[in-house]
Amino acid sequence: MHVKPLSDRVLILPNPAEEKTAGGLFIPDTAKEKPLAGKVVAVGPGTKDVKMEVKEGDTVLYGKYSGQELQIDGTEYLIMRQNDILAII
Repeated sequence: MHVKPLSDRVLILPNPAEEKTAGGLFIPDTAKEKPLAGKVVAVGPGTKDVKMEVKEGDTVLYGKYSGQELQIDGTEYLIMRQNDILAII
């Protein structure tokens, strides 16, 4: 399925959550932290007031509670406005 975000929205594939601690202990699903970085998969065209600064393939940092989770073809994605993105790595 092809998804094209509208206006100033960005589709992000979050980085996978950590499976182990530095000491080698496995982290159960209930204790895993939500990842705060991901790869930009698709970008909207922007608006007359908002110029899109991120592009497909960028790795970005975003806020812990930013965006809306959605599932496409069994894969979890986030869709959010560009102003919810904190930085490009």
